Amino acid sequence: MPSAGTKKFGMAEFIFLLSVLILVVIVALPVVLIFWTSFIVDGHLNMKAVMDTIMQEETFQALKMSIMIAACVTVTCTFVGTLFAWLVTRTDLPFKETMKVLFTVPFMLPAFIGALAWKMLLSPRAGYINQLWMAITGTRHALFNIYGFWGIVIIETMYLFPFVFIQVSGALERMDPTLEESARISGAGLFTITRKITIPLIMPAVVAGALLVCLYSLSHFGTPAILGTEVGIYTIPTMIYELIHQSAGSFTAIRAATVLSVVLVLSAAVILYAQNKVIKSGRFQIIAGKSVRPTVLKLRGLRTPLFIFCCVYLLITVVMPTVTIFLVGFLNTYGLPLALENMSWENYRYVLFEWKLTKDAIWNSAYLSLSAAFVTMIAGGIISYVLVKLKVRGKWFLEFLGMLPFSLPGTVIALGVILTWSGRFGINLYNTAWIIFVAYIARYMAFSLKSNSAALEQVHDSLVEASRASGATPWQSLRDIVIPLIRPGMVAAFFLIFLPALRELTTSVLLYGPTTRTIGVAIYTLNEDGETVYACALAGIALLLIVGGEILIKRFFEKKRRADNGGA
Repeated sequence: MPSAGTKKFGMAEFIFLLSVLILVVIVALPVVLIFWTSFIVDGHLNMKAVMDTIMQEETFQALKMSIMIAACVTVTCTFVGTLFAWLVTRTDLPFKETMKVLFTVPFMLPAFIGALAWKMLLSPRAGYINQLWMAITGTRHALFNIYGFWGIVIIETMYLFPFVFIQVSGALERMDPTLEESARISGAGLFTITRKITIPLIMPAVVAGALLVCLYSLSHFGTPAILGTEVGIYTIPTMIYELIHQSAGSFTAIRAATVLSVVLVLSAAVILYAQNKVIKSGRFQIIAGKSVRPTVLKLRGLRTPLFIFCCVYLLITVVMPTVTIFLVGFLNTYGLPLALENMSWENYRYVLFEWKLTKDAIWNSAYLSLSAAFVTMIAGGIISYVLVKLKVRGKWFLEFLGMLPFSLPGTVIALGVILTWSGRFGINLYNTAWIIFVAYIARYMAFSLKSNSAALEQVHDSLVEASRASGATPWQSLRDIVIPLIRPGMVAAFFLIFLPALRELTTSVLLYGPTTRTIGVAIYTLNEDGETVYACALAGIALLLIVGGEILIKRFFEKKRRADNGGA
């Protein structure tokens, strides 16, 4: 018989220990090994070796370029996202609701596919827009060279501004308009009100969105790799890729890559800390106790020009690159004019049904995304149950580990996985699909935790207590009561993981082997090998899968919302 001071080891303790084991192996160990490899040399702390690595010319230039690109992209995205958010929420812009949806479309599209499209449109000699410009003007100079610093900044801005747009439009919709109305009654003009009242009040949302853009830009791989490496421009993620792939995995190269990864981790920590401070700041309280619809500002003579400007922006950022991808995918040979006589379905047929490389890539992405989404959904559900429903010590540690990968760049997670699962502990997964599978679980665990935790919060403890009082075991209560009630949240977690994993590039580009290319990796490597028409055909197929998946998810959530409202 156990003593009074001894607590029986039950289901709560078992689930807690299982959750800790999952997160330590999947998340904590890879991150610890990155720091260990960076700072420990021959068993001793060696900061000099770290600084020597950072101060190498190539490494220092990559750090400098990453910071410059992230800074410029953050500024441009903040301006563009705030402007469009203000137009669709606080003015009488035509078709505002449609515009609001369309401005979030770039958020759904892979930026590296957009970079590939703009490379074909604005490369100095072969770009279709530049060719048209030179034919019309008779000049030998391109209208714009997409390769280089400003090309990267422009393309990243096109696809990252929704981070700011979504944050700011939400803040503007919830903002109490009484201060603006008081200023208007006092005789203040539109631009004075916007500059002195509206913008200061929504500044936390603006800063939060801007910091997300900065974090994403620092860790972004695809666009700098496509538009920068050909002209000698490297960022931290592309430098890590070069170190790993160009040096046959030598220890010196891996160590340099871990140092760069530590820089990314520390940068992400600073950005997330700043964002947290801004969000929790009580300086700007913009939501009043009573519901008041903000006054819609009359654009008058600017209404039509601004509407045309929005349409042109969407045409340039969404329609033009997407159409280019599909049209080039139809070409018999890249470089031919975009005319019907030069097109056929052959590339799409070959990519889908005959070429083993692309068939394997589609299959690899499909089963890796599905399996990672399913396993992460289950694991996240178990961990969320500990966080929300069980009273055990140390839950904060679980939450910290679960959310940690969300703040880490994909290249960091990939490098940590390489260090962990390349034979160091007797298990070698390198060049196999398993190592990508493990990396996906680590990277998307936070998505599962958020969705499952939100669902579990809605399940009242009295339901489980009633089940236990009726004689059910803890496992029976979990199986018959909890899981059926949180099933919609689990399904949501599955889709939230599946689609990003399906189009993922940054993590898998460091982990793929000869037979384990994913769709993103295959598109990138085909483009690098000069197989442009096949890269575009595969990219077109990927876009159809992604957009189709997004539509299904939207319908699922709308159906769920209607069901919840109907049952209320």
